[in-house]
Amino acid sequence: MCGIAGIASINPQSHREWLSLGRDAMTHRGPDDAGEWWSPDGRVGLAHRRLAIIDLSPAGHQPMHDAFGNLSIVFNGEIYNFRELRDELMAKGHGFTSGSDTEVILAAYRQWGTECLMHFNGMFAFALYDAARQTVFLARDRAGEKPLFYRHDNAELRFGSELKALLADSAAPLQIDPEALDCYLSMGFVPGHLCILRGYKKLPPAHAMVFELGSGKVTVWRYWQVPEFEESAVPADEEALLDELEALLEDAVRRQLVADVPVGILLSGGVDSSLVTAMAVRHSRNVRTFSIGFTGHGELDETPHARLIARHFGTDHTELVAEPATADLMSALARQFDEPMADSSMFPTWLVSHLVRQHCTVALGGDGGDELFGGYGHYSRLLRQQRLLARVPKVLRHGVAQAAEKVLPVGVKGRNFLQGLDADLQSSLPLNSSFFDRTTRSKLLRAHASHTLVAEWTKSARVPFQSDLLQRATRLDFQDYLAEDILVKVDRASMLNSLEIRAPLLDYRLIEFAFARVPSHLKATADDKKILLKRLTSRLLPPAFDRKRKQGFSIPMASWLNAGPFRDLFWDTLTSADCMFDAATVKDLLDGQDRGRSNGERLFALVQFELWRKTYGAVL
Repeated sequence: MCGIAGIASINPQSHREWLSLGRDAMTHRGPDDAGEWWSPDGRVGLAHRRLAIIDLSPAGHQPMHDAFGNLSIVFNGEIYNFRELRDELMAKGHGFTSGSDTEVILAAYRQWGTECLMHFNGMFAFALYDAARQTVFLARDRAGEKPLFYRHDNAELRFGSELKALLADSAAPLQIDPEALDCYLSMGFVPGHLCILRGYKKLPPAHAMVFELGSGKVTVWRYWQVPEFEESAVPADEEALLDELEALLEDAVRRQLVADVPVGILLSGGVDSSLVTAMAVRHSRNVRTFSIGFTGHGELDETPHARLIARHFGTDHTELVAEPATADLMSALARQFDEPMADSSMFPTWLVSHLVRQHCTVALGGDGGDELFGGYGHYSRLLRQQRLLARVPKVLRHGVAQAAEKVLPVGVKGRNFLQGLDADLQSSLPLNSSFFDRTTRSKLLRAHASHTLVAEWTKSARVPFQSDLLQRATRLDFQDYLAEDILVKVDRASMLNSLEIRAPLLDYRLIEFAFARVPSHLKATADDKKILLKRLTSRLLPPAFDRKRKQGFSIPMASWLNAGPFRDLFWDTLTSADCMFDAATVKDLLDGQDRGRSNGERLFALVQFELWRKTYGAVL
């Protein structure tokens, strides 16, 4: 795991200082080593911060160059099948001087060109300069585990693992993009290629890009996509499907245990992390597992569930106790996250990463299981809602939804459900906002003429075309909520602690299996969820394992906002004279929280945005 930054231009660069500054703004991503390289003509600059995981020797230093001097690369991530690829490439005549996966990428590109991406199993973001072709080739992994921001302007391309690398240039523009802001206030994150700052973009997951130094032209394309469901490929015997799932998961875990530094497993005692642990003990004699307890909040304590799994498999288990989060941490996370993100579970994610890093450099987690195998409660609710709405006339549903938005105060229980009654569940999904609806967003930004309402249209355009409701919902969550919230949260919180977190369930073969071969009725029904994975637990986990438990990372937001430093921070930030949001609308939200409405996460979204805006000096 590392941090990368760079520039490619049709003109030689005399202003180079920002590159090393941007690189070192990401020291947390790679405290072990740093490097910078410029092409002889001064048109390409590559910079790197290294967290040494594979081949800890100086041979793994980056930027790395091939033996011919034509290819140069900076790489963030891990290629889990690099050993097999190395053997294949050696058989084709390629030589190697290191044991690193970075050198394998160089050889794979030399062998297959940009098609090398289809040979990689891993999480990655990299930039590769081809001096012979005068191009810079950039790519991002299929699920979007590793980030890549860029800015293309005036025949010049700048890029970095984190936005702060690009903002190290004092001349970098800092104007908020109105469309991205509207999406953030609606969804809680900025989706797709959009970036919260105007003129910047994110390379989406499963996409690649080529910049041509001769013309300044940029070409972006999708190199992989989630496969269509194949009814004919589903075996008649469910046991055969379970056999295939077990084999794929075991191989994914086996590959991701490979490292030249200590590796642990984040064991919550839930379905996903427990299955990862079950597979790990098949391939390692000394599996280290970690669980977390939160002081003063027993309802968030996962240690008893994790202890059951650890004892059953005989792992070297450590129970860590996280101290209460402080209000000051909000500002630190606002800076680290580059773009504001309204997910308060960034707090426990950071706390877990901070504690585990004291024992390991790499940790395996269970991310991806809910999106791939139907683990979220809203999947069952959607299926029940589909059944209910089929008996209610559309004109009536539309009227109720409109009335709920206009009449019921934000935060009233059931308001979101009523707004969702307008949804067409035969071909789409509910487009009502998770945080602020159109009416409330208009009020919050009524003083800003540049504000634009696009979030519902943006989300609608991103809904996958599938006849099956569950296929639509899980695929949308995979491309949006997982990629733009969960994986961003895990990457930024873990890398702030220089900890690499891997996700075996996001092995691309498991992704393709889940979407192409697992029918919806084995993912979720109106009464159950994560059905196939739970059936696998019956094979592998102890009888006492609680298969109905669903405990995600969360914080006691309501109690934090009753009194104390978090309440003070929220109220002071949102009632300050320079707050960007409409004072009367904010006051209604604050008053509603005090009256018992569920506005905590909405207020968190506004506070995170304000802390981010002030940290970076961004303006609308």
